[in-house]
Amino acid sequence: MNAIPHGDRGRRVHLDTAGLGRMPAAARAQLTEWTRHEDRHGPYEVDEHVHHVVRPELDARLAALLGAPAGDTVLATGAADAFAALVPRLALGPGDRIWATPYEGVANLTVLTALRDRARCRLEVVPLRPDGDLDLEWMAAHIDDDVALVSVAHVPAGCGIVTPVEDIGRILAPHRCLYAVDASYAVGQLPVDAGRIGCQLLTGDGWRFLRGPESVGFAYLAPELRQALAPYGTGLPALPEGASVVALNAALAVPQDTGPAGGLAAVVRTAVQETPGAELIAPGRVQCGIVTFRHAEMPAGLLRRALAARGVVVGKTVAQQTPLYSPGRKATAAVRVSVHHDNSAWDAARFAEALRQALAGRGRHAAPRAVRAVPPAPAAVAAGSGAAAGLRAVCAGSAAGAGAAPAAGVPRPRRRAGRRHLALVSAPAPDGTA
Repeated sequence: MNAIPHGDRGRRVHLDTAGLGRMPAAARAQLTEWTRHEDRHGPYEVDEHVHHVVRPELDARLAALLGAPAGDTVLATGAADAFAALVPRLALGPGDRIWATPYEGVANLTVLTALRDRARCRLEVVPLRPDGDLDLEWMAAHIDDDVALVSVAHVPAGCGIVTPVEDIGRILAPHRCLYAVDASYAVGQLPVDAGRIGCQLLTGDGWRFLRGPESVGFAYLAPELRQALAPYGTGLPALPEGASVVALNAALAVPQDTGPAGGLAAVVRTAVQETPGAELIAPGRVQCGIVTFRHAEMPAGLLRRALAARGVVVGKTVAQQTPLYSPGRKATAAVRVSVHHDNSAWDAARFAEALRQALAGRGRHAAPRAVRAVPPAPAAVAAGSGAAAGLRAVCAGSAAGAGAAPAAGVPRPRRRAGRRHLALVSAPAPDGTA
């Protein structure tokens, strides 16, 4: 349960909201109360309370939060689960193209890859500008009515870049494609307005910056998407449990402060930049409350534990979370610091001091630097002939329409038994090359 007592602030600083937000006291009390109620009286009374009392309130709050009409949102056990349940139902064919970005999360990328293989369509990767931003000029030049689906992460899991989702929506609006936005790491810390974005599918998690309980997420489905899915339905196979729904409703009822989160992130970012041996991972021109970095001499996991031992809770991100984006050489893991509006200037100062203490005696001769981006060429992930073919990246050519040329192989996501996340391993090409 993501319940860290607020009275514990003097001993522990929570800077991992991107991983698991600190639940407000009111939401924690509701989760406890209704879990006990279910234990004593069974699930039916809780289900009736959720259906008749909580869901109307929650639907209205989600609609207001997402700038969506009331009734156009559905609950799910998470953003990735909603995406995995809805997107494969789209009726795509061999003449269609799917666009993803280098910041696509591994769970959604796995779904898109399976859809590509089933529909025998093309999966293309939108290129990056040298500064790490998506190349919107490329998108405007290459969009056509054979692009059936565009999937974009508003904020990716591995760094703090903010994707211009509204600008992308304006580029896509005149065309027939469906536009899907993963707002898991954006909603709750940034304004998210589905109407202004112009997307047909928007997914989010309730336990990050919204600070609800785990295993509760949601999706907004525009009328165009509902129509496209009408033959197959929009119901989700797994739904969140009653007490968790009550707690999310209580978390959304807490007024959202639009205070100093951005300023605190800048303080954290400066502390990292001034640390010898630190390498800031900050592609793009616009950053949010997530700061990601690694150190030349101390592994990310060890550094995270060293900070925790000094009372500062941060997260860790691994390259497998965004497998198409690999900043720098041999990027495998990094420390992820994420601030929320309820953090204070004292929290940021405590992080800076704990970082200095954890790295005392390390990296004294290494100059800090920032990783921006290694922009890939415009790429099409071609359909393979089954699992052995794996994910293969093929250059789509320049904007002038130059001929395609083979590019580096892209690892194929595979699920390991007994684990809920996906690990990536390279699959050999049919000719035996990597």
